[in-house]
Amino acid sequence: MTDIDQLSIDTIRTLAIDTVQKASSGHPGTPMGLAPVAYTIWQYYLRYDPAEPLWPNRDRFILSPGHASVLLYALLHLTKVRAVSANDDVLESFAVSIEDLQNFRQLGSRTPGHPEYRHTSGIEATTGPLGQGVAMSVGLAIGEKWLAAHYNRPEGMVVDFNVYALCSDGEMMEGVASEAASLAGHQKLDNLCWIYDSNTVTLDGPASWTFSEDVATRFLAYGWNVLAVRDGNNITEVRAALDGFALERSRPTLIIVNTHIGYGSPNKQDSHTSHGEPLGADEVRLTKRSYGWPEDAQFLVPDEVYEHFASGFGRRGKTLRSTWDEEFQIYKESLKDLAAQFAAMGRRLTPALAEAAIPHFPADAKGMATRDSSSKVQNAIAQQFPWLIGGSADLDTSTKTRLIFDGAASFSPSNRAGRNLHFGVREHAMGAIANGLSLAKIRPYASTFLIFSDYLRPTMRLAALMGVPTIFIFTHDSISVGEDGPTHQPVEQLASLRAIPNFTTIRPGDANEVAEAWRTIIHLNFEPAALILSRQMLPTIDRARYASASGVARGAYILADPEGGAIPEIILIATGSELSLAVEAFEIMSGEGIAVRVVSMPSWNIFEKQDRGYHDYVLPTRVVARVAIERGVVLGWDRYVGRDGAIIGMHSFGASAPSSALASKFGFTSEGVVAAAKQQLAHQGR
Repeated sequence: MTDIDQLSIDTIRTLAIDTVQKASSGHPGTPMGLAPVAYTIWQYYLRYDPAEPLWPNRDRFILSPGHASVLLYALLHLTKVRAVSANDDVLESFAVSIEDLQNFRQLGSRTPGHPEYRHTSGIEATTGPLGQGVAMSVGLAIGEKWLAAHYNRPEGMVVDFNVYALCSDGEMMEGVASEAASLAGHQKLDNLCWIYDSNTVTLDGPASWTFSEDVATRFLAYGWNVLAVRDGNNITEVRAALDGFALERSRPTLIIVNTHIGYGSPNKQDSHTSHGEPLGADEVRLTKRSYGWPEDAQFLVPDEVYEHFASGFGRRGKTLRSTWDEEFQIYKESLKDLAAQFAAMGRRLTPALAEAAIPHFPADAKGMATRDSSSKVQNAIAQQFPWLIGGSADLDTSTKTRLIFDGAASFSPSNRAGRNLHFGVREHAMGAIANGLSLAKIRPYASTFLIFSDYLRPTMRLAALMGVPTIFIFTHDSISVGEDGPTHQPVEQLASLRAIPNFTTIRPGDANEVAEAWRTIIHLNFEPAALILSRQMLPTIDRARYASASGVARGAYILADPEGGAIPEIILIATGSELSLAVEAFEIMSGEGIAVRVVSMPSWNIFEKQDRGYHDYVLPTRVVARVAIERGVVLGWDRYVGRDGAIIGMHSFGASAPSSALASKFGFTSEGVVAAAKQQLAHQGR
């Protein structure tokens, strides 16, 4: 190790110490221990131009233990990665300044407690919940393989990046990481490198309290290339391992690095406390003294360290990116369509032909399950949306999400161009991998039963937090799954999905609402969506008699109104499979001379974004008698029916019985709706 190597590593360490100390909050231990490893990756291997942080062919670096965020912030500062605007314009300013480090964990800072994608340029994924970062790295690695298969040609190599992810003992324990590692080994992702910081410490204390497995043997069984670094401070050993990854051609690589978590000075006794807390003023001075650093200097960066990173990391990245730019110009001239497609994907544009391909469904009393109509719409769109890819958690035949047109095929080690991904029974990892694909600017979807959305909660929340447009498709949407019983009957899931900020949940009521739901979803560029679909057949509503399904775009719309423009006496509000019940009740009550309005409300989230005038138009305050119908918990529906309105919903977990028996038991019949409506009218004295 040269003197400048050591000086650079100590600069990273002292910046981490000072940043956490000034904030009186944070985790200095892991950044101190991992500084030599992270330095080596960035200075000698990472292909990244700090002046063009959105260069499509940059290597990706994921810090999965997000509590060590100051390590990444220090590197972004020292390498002078440029800031990027909300519109993806590269700015003159830098992503992380010294002032940003000094404002660590403060309100409005670019340096929040855990790394946040799009909040700070240079952050490739929002991490913090352990296991999520490494799982997303698998999605990025799959994305690179798929992009290379689709866009690389003899005329030019557009995509050829590697994915590096730092992980901790926590990642090795979290199930989502294990699921992702298993799939990565199966898919032979030789562009993926996890660097495991084996420091034998967790937040509670020694890792030996809870963790004694042989990680190397486990990953060998997964089909990984496993390498070891005995001393994480020895960058020669670290470089040898990284060279081993570069030579690997058929497996992902796990590098197990033995490190000692940064505890402060060698004499510090209470070393555990410093892992998750500032060192304290006295310990900071002692630690800096042990590094040969000026004890009272704060946020000190020697000029030669900036120069060193610029001559290594910066110069290499600029050369690689400039060469790529030149080659891409040639590529654009010879492969105009592919180049335009690649550029559109990078800007998250929706192909115009994709929307034009969306079918319309004729009225049909028998109809079809919305999972079936969704399959038809999805396949029509996908043929015109080349980077729409995805799959299910071993449920393609049930969720009907497989792409079945010629050329779709399955993604595998022998066919990297396949658009159907087989995740296996790995719901936790599926969601995170889909998010990783989205981070690669691919448009992914992931599907399973609605009841198992609980397994995807962390990934859906992170998708919303990152603002990536991952599509989550959930079928078997209610107690109508019948005989499977309450273990498979979702009742509270809809309410919980609707509670996620920056997340659109749509539960369409017939085939044409499905079509309009897809029309809405494919235009969401910075927001994930959940599409909630039925297993059971639903009538396709006659749109010549009832309103167009285009109202889905506004979240809720008037489906039916009294004849002759009469003022409604009562409003029936429904979503999904219950919409047809509301229509049946409308017909019955209209025949009895009752003025009824039916409102279809497939998306609360979208409806809430509309202005007050539209709200009052759809749900006029003068109409107090209201009934909401949904095969889910009643939580939240009082917002739309009022304090005294009726809600036909679930107050239990359901039961195992045929769907028709469950409908009768829980009141989901046209007769039940009519009875509830008439009771509402009676309360109003009508």
